[in-house]
Amino acid sequence: MDLRAELLKSIWYAFTALDVEKSGKVSKSQLKVLSHNLYTVLCIPHDPVALEEHFRDDDDGPVSSQGYMPYLNKYILDKVEEGAFVKENFDELCWTLTAKKNYKPDRNGNSVVSHQDAFKLWCLFNFLSEDKYPLVMVPDEVEYLLKKICTAMNVELNSCELEDYLSQEPQGQGGLTVWQFLDMVNSGRFLRGIEQEAISMAVEEVYQEVIEDGYLWKKGQLRRNWSERWFMLKPSALSYYMSEERKEKKGSITLDKNCCVEVLPDRDGKRCMFCVKTSSRTYEMSASDTRQRQEWTLAIQTAIRLQAEGKKSLHKDLKQKRREQREQREQRKAAKEEETQRLKQLQEEKERKLQELELLKEAQRQAEILLQEEEQRRRQQHEEMQRTLEIQLQEAEQARASMQAEMVLKEAEAERQRKRILELEDMQERLQEALQQEVKARQDEEAVRYAQARLLAEEEEKLKQLMKLKEEQEEYIIRTQREKQVLKQEMESKNKCLEEAQKQLEEVRVNRQRVDQDVMVAQRKLRQASTNVKHWNVQMNRLMHPIGPGDKRTNVSGGVFGGYQPLLSRRDSSLK
Repeated sequence: MDLRAELLKSIWYAFTALDVEKSGKVSKSQLKVLSHNLYTVLCIPHDPVALEEHFRDDDDGPVSSQGYMPYLNKYILDKVEEGAFVKENFDELCWTLTAKKNYKPDRNGNSVVSHQDAFKLWCLFNFLSEDKYPLVMVPDEVEYLLKKICTAMNVELNSCELEDYLSQEPQGQGGLTVWQFLDMVNSGRFLRGIEQEAISMAVEEVYQEVIEDGYLWKKGQLRRNWSERWFMLKPSALSYYMSEERKEKKGSITLDKNCCVEVLPDRDGKRCMFCVKTSSRTYEMSASDTRQRQEWTLAIQTAIRLQAEGKKSLHKDLKQKRREQREQREQRKAAKEEETQRLKQLQEEKERKLQELELLKEAQRQAEILLQEEEQRRRQQHEEMQRTLEIQLQEAEQARASMQAEMVLKEAEAERQRKRILELEDMQERLQEALQQEVKARQDEEAVRYAQARLLAEEEEKLKQLMKLKEEQEEYIIRTQREKQVLKQEMESKNKCLEEAQKQLEEVRVNRQRVDQDVMVAQRKLRQASTNVKHWNVQMNRLMHPIGPGDKRTNVSGGVFGGYQPLLSRRDSSLK
């Protein structure tokens, strides 16, 4: 943190103190007075013309902090020279303006720290606060400052109680303002049981340590006498003054990489001695006690190291390191939170995947149940189809049995037809015998002429009967052919049904080969029976031709009844 940033922190408090209405703006007359005082404490030559020109009365009204910054930078901060003014006087000016409005100690005088100690704590707060406005000091720096004060009093700070206090404050986690910090210190919560004087000494010690100045005894170069001087340590030089007001500077020790610090033994009535060796001279000094000597020697050695490294202040360097450590912790915390969030997301994703897996498992179980139900339904359908096919097969077998029974009946009918044919053949043989007898009876034809008429009548009657029998035979043959055709169609339809049933049965059950073989055997038998029926039909067709008398011989006399004349003649002769 450079000088400009340090000065801006204190000026910010002074500006906000003048903002009575908390509108972010200050009247020009107040800013004029503030600027004049800043000229004085910063030892800058006054520029009345610029001051009057910039803050002349007009109708613009109050000025905001952004409107005041150009003048502040150009006419004040750009002209500030480090070491040309007393920083403590500048801080006291800003503290006086802001404390009058914001600092509220106990009216009964029960405050833990005095007004001067509050001012020093305010300076320490400005040094340790963050470079962001409004100014706050993060909890780590609050703990660091309280630990420094408690260590100066040989008291241990209760960190747990501090954490509880910060957690109870509405803005404690983000940081404390200086007024919240002073109220916390004045509450005595962390410094209970300690006298105000001890607290004041501890605050003074921490203030001198952080600001890096204090009283030391210095041995003169010419007169070699010991004089008490107010020393102020910077990374580039160790300056000493007549008093802590730093109005009269007595000298300065330039620090570089060739300088060193050595501890000296006690002599000349002085104790806790040490010296600073430069390339041109050795400076002997004496501290009030061993602890102070150790702090000064360590601080000077650190300043020499910082000067070699191009840095400006030990406590500023430590503050920067603490800030970097905080940032690293915040980054680690953020990374950890991010990792936790990522793990949480992964866990949620895992739970979601598990839920999806459970849903998939449940869907799979439902699908298996549906598949089982579908399989059971298909099995039932298969069983029903199998039962249906078995019923159809039984019906086909019954039809085959009925067909076989019909075939038996038809065979019996064919047997009767054969017998009838035999009878007809026998009748034919008798007719042939009668024809032979007719040849023999021609001679008796004349004798039996009268009987011939009677016989002719009888013959006509027999012929009518024969014609009637022939017609009946033809009708019977036609009816038999029709029945055979119907039976053949029924057999073909049954064969088709049987083949369709066989195909369906082969699709449903491959293992029903034995039944299929039986069906094939039945088909072969049916085909054999059909062949036999066809054969018998051929035979019957051949046998069913009407047989007329004299078909086997040629009648000389002609006519159907010519052969009967000899027979009639014989009958007539016998009658005579």
